[in-house]
Amino acid sequence: MWRCTGPRWSDGGARAAGGYEQRLGWYCAERGEARTSALPAGKVLAFAAEGERRCLGVWRGGRWIVCPYAAVIDGAAARDQCAACARLDRSRLVAADTMADDPRPYGVYLAYFGPGLLKVGITAAARGPARLVEQGAVAYAWLGRGPLMAARRAEALLGSALGVPDRFAKAAKRAARGALPPLAERRAELARLHARARELDGWPETLAPVDFVFGDHSVVFGLDRIPPGAGELGALTAGAEIVGEVLAGAGPDVYLRLRVPGGSGGAEGEEAVAVLDARLLSGWVLAPAVGRVTTVPVREVLYGEADDGGQEGLF
Repeated sequence: MWRCTGPRWSDGGARAAGGYEQRLGWYCAERGEARTSALPAGKVLAFAAEGERRCLGVWRGGRWIVCPYAAVIDGAAARDQCAACARLDRSRLVAADTMADDPRPYGVYLAYFGPGLLKVGITAAARGPARLVEQGAVAYAWLGRGPLMAARRAEALLGSALGVPDRFAKAAKRAARGALPPLAERRAELARLHARARELDGWPETLAPVDFVFGDHSVVFGLDRIPPGAGELGALTAGAEIVGEVLAGAGPDVYLRLRVPGGSGGAEGEEAVAVLDARLLSGWVLAPAVGRVTTVPVREVLYGEADDGGQEGLF
């Protein structure tokens, strides 16, 4: 029995623009095996949620340690772990300040999600821009590189001196993708903040500054294929089906052209475009759909409404 383990961005090399491609992960506890499947634009998806959504456990040493409680988790939660497994995972997170002695070099970055939506963050230098792709950063630039605690101090400095946040809510990111300025304007906004950050007093001595180099993920994500006014898919429940075609993907989000009930389409339904937070698939067994339309609710998104707090981790 294969359970979905949620969205992944793998280094696809020449196979994908920018070297990254969005995928879904899978795990079979009975076999102790993991695999992934690609989500390229144009791929047709037709699946149904089966049984109950269960905690995936903890990923350690390149394998899953299955949840000992086989805990059932909320279908609407972005986190795919029960409280006990989440605590165990957090015990080894740099973001939780439990690994302050981590000897690896870290990079400090500026991430751009839209006009006025720029954040600061840190990630292991060896990961390169992978973390930026995972959180859906449209564009980015590196600020510095050095030991973990120096990177932490630089992150805090930008927050206190320039008011640069370390995260944005999911709704804000989605809204910004639909109204992006030209690439030159994105570059200029990042360059201005990069220059201001480099001029700050109190820059950690052990953090080597990095000159401004602009990176952009709009082609990797396929943002030009996302139409304005995309709806939002709700949470899965047992038996609920999703039937549609992949249009684009950004961070954990997958944009789909769906067949939904109603209209003049009869049994075939009518067409709609909606975004799915693919983290909501993790923990489910996904079987082939038996119908031809999506039965998961699709709601119109009124951007600016209160967000659900579904923010992504920093690392």
